Amino acid sequence: MFFANIRLIFLRELRDQLRDRRTLFAVVVLPLLLYPLLGVLIFQVQQFLKEHTSKIRIVTADDLPPQPRLLDGGKLAAEFGDPRHIEIEIVPSSKSFDDIRSQSQADIALGLCDAVVYFPPDFAQQLARIRAGNDKREDKPENASPETQIIFDAARDKSRVAQQRIESILLHWRNSLGESNLEASNVSAIAARPFNLKQTDVAPAVRRRVALWSKILPFILMVWALTGAFYPAVDLCAGEKERGTLETLLTSPAARQEIVCGKLLTVMTFSMATAILNLASMLATGAFIVSQIQRMGAARIPLDISAPPISALLCLLLALVPISALFSALSLAIAAFARSSKEGHYYLVPLLMLSLPLMMLSIVPGAELDLGFSLIPLTGLLLWLRAFIEGQYFDVLRFSLPVLGMTALCCFFAIRWAVSQFNNESVLFRESERFDLIQWFRYLHRNRQVLPTAGQAVLLALLILLARFGFSLAAPQPTSWSIMAMTTLILLIGFVAVPACLMSVLFTRRPVHTLLLRPPAFSATIPIAALLAAALHPLLLWLNQGIAWLYPLNPLAAAKLGEIEQMFLAAPLWQALAVICLAPAICEELAFRGFILSGLRQGGRDWTAIFITSAVFGLAHGILQQSLGAAVIGVVIGFVAVKTGSLWPGVAYHAVHNGLSVCIGRLTVEAIDTHSILRMLFDSADGQILYRWPVAIIAGCVALGLLWWLKSLPSSPRGEILYRARPATTWYDRPIASRLEHQHDAA
Repeated sequence: MFFANIRLIFLRELRDQLRDRRTLFAVVVLPLLLYPLLGVLIFQVQQFLKEHTSKIRIVTADDLPPQPRLLDGGKLAAEFGDPRHIEIEIVPSSKSFDDIRSQSQADIALGLCDAVVYFPPDFAQQLARIRAGNDKREDKPENASPETQIIFDAARDKSRVAQQRIESILLHWRNSLGESNLEASNVSAIAARPFNLKQTDVAPAVRRRVALWSKILPFILMVWALTGAFYPAVDLCAGEKERGTLETLLTSPAARQEIVCGKLLTVMTFSMATAILNLASMLATGAFIVSQIQRMGAARIPLDISAPPISALLCLLLALVPISALFSALSLAIAAFARSSKEGHYYLVPLLMLSLPLMMLSIVPGAELDLGFSLIPLTGLLLWLRAFIEGQYFDVLRFSLPVLGMTALCCFFAIRWAVSQFNNESVLFRESERFDLIQWFRYLHRNRQVLPTAGQAVLLALLILLARFGFSLAAPQPTSWSIMAMTTLILLIGFVAVPACLMSVLFTRRPVHTLLLRPPAFSATIPIAALLAAALHPLLLWLNQGIAWLYPLNPLAAAKLGEIEQMFLAAPLWQALAVICLAPAICEELAFRGFILSGLRQGGRDWTAIFITSAVFGLAHGILQQSLGAAVIGVVIGFVAVKTGSLWPGVAYHAVHNGLSVCIGRLTVEAIDTHSILRMLFDSADGQILYRWPVAIIAGCVALGLLWWLKSLPSSPRGEILYRARPATTWYDRPIASRLEHQHDAA
């Protein structure tokens, strides 16, 4: 790689972008004008804001208590609240509450009133009996005090505001009634409030301002870095496709990696410039608005907002480099995939939808920088920046390695993805076309290949994830083992296995080879896969414990999983093994290591296909803790499937792993203490059953040996290579093999 070529490409792309008026407007002009215009708009809108008078109707069958007086001359007493924006109407009535509620609903809908306060009959007499102490019957419930109803319409803003205003006044009046009752009984009013609660904030004003900015600034900086990277990337890739200048660049002496690096530096420059200019303009406008509000005295509460500290701004500028690199590489890869600028802009929404949850997770109450959060992309970096700004330097030093390491790893894979997109000319030179779903399915069926394509594999993965999500919402909550088993089998068969088999029949010419249903070349690989599952099970069980320690379950999810576990324990063992071991082993392997892995392998990268399939396999399990463990298991099963070229070793591994988990879940501490063999294998400390560490070490060594033996096997061929390498010995292979051989000779 020559850095001189990268520098030339960077200067060329930067010059072209600076000549584009749209880019200059989006990066420079828009941030400088947007926030000042918003500030001016806020001041202009203030003149239209005014306090509306709430019309409240008070319905009572008799007079209210004379002391303390709620009504004073046809108005609410001023000592219980501000009655200036409340207009009352007193209506005497002896109707039932149901009749008054129906009439009030109609009057509120017509705008005759905003809320209605209903006092029950004999309201004053009941209060008088309570005050005199003559209402202490043992058969009377604790809430026997008279109830005052506030009738309002929550769907109307004016009615909701009226309800809040009158409720505040009535609560103050009730407290005053309680105090007067105590005084009438020669009890001090302090007895109702035996102590006062005061709050003392020991945080200095500077730290309070820093805590505010530490949550806002990193989030805004990251959003604008993403937005500023996407639009130049679309113009540099999809825009050059439309202008026809991409071919000229690709025929230059510069390598594809150098072209990607030059474009990446250009996009990073605009991403950082956009984030910095937007942040500076927002801070300047916010400071101006706050100063104007404080000068005019319009704020009802003191505004303790000032400029963020210089150290926070310097920290954000340093962190902006990896953030811009990550978003720029992702934007370049997506823009290279797009056929046109119009299509490229459509991809901004999915990228935002994937990034925003990770960003929002950092500002959720209770989210703090720890080892678990530091390993989450974007979230860990935001929490690290927040801790740095707040001055928590010890936590910053402790978690710098995992945060920066995960960010660097994400940047590496994003840049590698962008380079692979530029190396794939079928991606770079795709032509724009109209999409018709019916015609597309007809085309796929008419021109189906021997094995599925990567796009068909991704389609099945998305269908499975969406189907499982919809089924989890529509399925009834399991209350017994029979319902649990039925819903599990319906989900696995109907929404996992059946779609994989249907797509194999409709879109491929060899469904048996697509689903890897042929026997393995070495029959010994099936028992070896089962032995590998038993050898890796101790390590995976320890891994699950580590995941649970990093990301502990919340109490509600833990309680729900506990109920499901009790259902499994109450079921007969053979039924639990059939539902938890055999059914997932067959159904999930047909979909993930069958159709999806076969399709993703057509891209030519076996390990990439294995990791993507494992990630989808983990997401299909729903709960984060289960997803991480399932993804690791998926990597092992995918490696076994690629090496053996058959689904059955993976099925054996999956069934043995789940079977061991079911059997260990049924063990008890008493059973382990009773049997000497179980005491040699398991440790039941703290009520958790785990393998002893010598057993885990020995099993891990055995697993490494088995994996090394599997690694020595040749990987199963992909796609058409399978039929070119294998002679057509059966009647159903001869037409396909001869046609492929003819196409190969013609090429």
